[in-house]
Amino acid sequence: MTREEIIEYCLTFPLAYEDYPFAKTATDKESTVMRHQENKKTFAIIMIHDDKLYLNLKCDPLEADFLRQSFKALVPGWHMNKEHWNSVILDEFCDVPVEEIKRMIGNSYDLIKPRLRKSRIK
Repeated sequence: MTREEIIEYCLTFPLAYEDYPFAKTATDKESTVMRHQENKKTFAIIMIHDDKLYLNLKCDPLEADFLRQSFKALVPGWHMNKEHWNSVILDEFCDVPVEEIKRMIGNSYDLIKPRLRKSRIK
């Protein structure tokens, strides 16, 4: 997947938006942060590291470890909490299928989206 395809897919989730908090200039879009509008929490970070495209995604810790063992292009989250984040290295050697990347993006979004509160009955 390309940066543009990832951003486009992330924007299909309700109230998702793209942000550039690390931009040094108005045209600097090297690192894209995908967030939820209500709580501003991050569910995906798209960036260049070591001349490669990285996609950081939040993940359940048990699943994170399983996925890292399943795919060579999946590593502990670069510059993130290694227990809760994975990085997908999107280069020519990426062995993670597009549908799996989309599933992981969806899971990451679900982990950060605001929870509905139960109304108190009086």
